Amino acid sequence: MTARFVPLPPREAIAALRTRGADLPESFAWQEFYAEDHAAMFTVAKSAGYDILDDIYQALLAALEDGKTFAQFSRELEAVLRDKGWWGRKQAVDPATGETRVVQLGSPRRLETIFNVNMRVSYAAGHWSRFQRQKADRPFLRYVAILDERTRDSHASLHNLVLPVDHPFWTLYAPPNGWNCRCTLQNLTQADIDRLLAAGVPLRFEPPDITFRDWTNKRTGEVRRVPDGIDPGWDYNPGAAGHRVTVERLADKIGR
Repeated sequence: MTARFVPLPPREAIAALRTRGADLPESFAWQEFYAEDHAAMFTVAKSAGYDILDDIYQALLAALEDGKTFAQFSRELEAVLRDKGWWGRKQAVDPATGETRVVQLGSPRRLETIFNVNMRVSYAAGHWSRFQRQKADRPFLRYVAILDERTRDSHASLHNLVLPVDHPFWTLYAPPNGWNCRCTLQNLTQADIDRLLAAGVPLRFEPPDITFRDWTNKRTGEVRRVPDGIDPGWDYNPGAAGHRVTVERLADKIGR
């Protein structure tokens, strides 16, 4: 008989997504909830006025728990969204301005973005929980970029950067660093580093200088200093934020 090994569900990533699912505020524009806000809640832009947030959230949670592909997630969810009218380009009233304009609701591309972003953020939170748990034995993080034609130069330039887990650089540059960012972090022991160096891997141990640009949130009027190479809205550590909120809410439950 051939043994069949079934991978275990990503427990800590699931916990992070469940934490966010406790609050499902509707929104019209992605700028309404910024950066760290997303560690404590789940929303989708242009969801205001439609009863679809829980449908999308539950579909994402099921995909994470059951290891579903994007194709499975999309196929099961699209019919629900179409039935509720959240599909295609339609006129919508911006609740902040009263302006009526044509907006994009559901589409295959939007579902792919929703799936990828939420999976990567959930995994980042799960990974950060592991990094903190293992940092006494694995005290370093290595930035790993997928070096292909889709990778942004600013992200590729961070490939093979190695710094301690608690280095302040990771507060701004821990992936995902933007929409559709596929970069990850890998925790290492000193023996891992020695082995990589012996194999000729060009590791670097000094962070680059951080430069900033001004970015105005057109929704709120707030001006933020966003690091160069980071998309607005991603100028934080998604994994650390998700880990922190999950731990805080677990502590609240235990303390009750």
